[in-house]
Amino acid sequence: MNIIITGASRGIGFELVKQFLNSGHVVFCLTRNLEPLKTLAHSNLKSISTDLSSRESMNSAITSIKNEVTHIDCMIHNAGSLVNKPYESITYDELQKVYQVNVFAPYYLTQQLLPLLGKEKKSHVLNISSMGGFQGSSKFSGLSAYSSSKAAIAGLTECLAEELKEKNISVNCLAIGAVQTEMLAEAFPGYQAPLTPNQMAEYIFDFATKGHLYYNGKILPVSSSTP
Repeated sequence: MNIIITGASRGIGFELVKQFLNSGHVVFCLTRNLEPLKTLAHSNLKSISTDLSSRESMNSAITSIKNEVTHIDCMIHNAGSLVNKPYESITYDELQKVYQVNVFAPYYLTQQLLPLLGKEKKSHVLNISSMGGFQGSSKFSGLSAYSSSKAAIAGLTECLAEELKEKNISVNCLAIGAVQTEMLAEAFPGYQAPLTPNQMAEYIFDFATKGHLYYNGKILPVSSSTP
């Protein structure tokens, strides 16, 4: 299988890359920081330096992928941007960056790579959201930009599932709870989550490779704890 993973240099994304490589898949990693990926040294690893807040950078990554393969089996939009500040203190530039990475980039990358998705062979677009963006879940001060952007990607999931189903593409969303990542530490300093990035990556790996056979347009909470 050919896999695309954004935000692959740390946390859950990095663990996902290792699991897909260990299972023999070809993995395209779109991330700004390529250094951690160099430690993996695998022939199936395709690292592409990509700034998800830049359309020019994304276009370059898209071209690289199209030059390598004719079909993508799974896209995992894992990258996330977070700002932890009171609502009244968040600047327009901070808000724009969070939405650019968390919403606009998944929207644009999926759109531009549609020629490589679906058709004769089913593809899976998997959006990684957060319990902070899950309707009816607990909300926390300081995370208005992040949580609302994650709610937006959940809504986009439902829209794309409907629009793309005739193209043999399933689109689903996992709303992740507390996992001990660097991003969680930014949001909740000092909090210890019950799950490691590797544990969550194991679940996402399984869902990414099999979930599209059973689900389309679903926003599924994956949470044993929400701070």
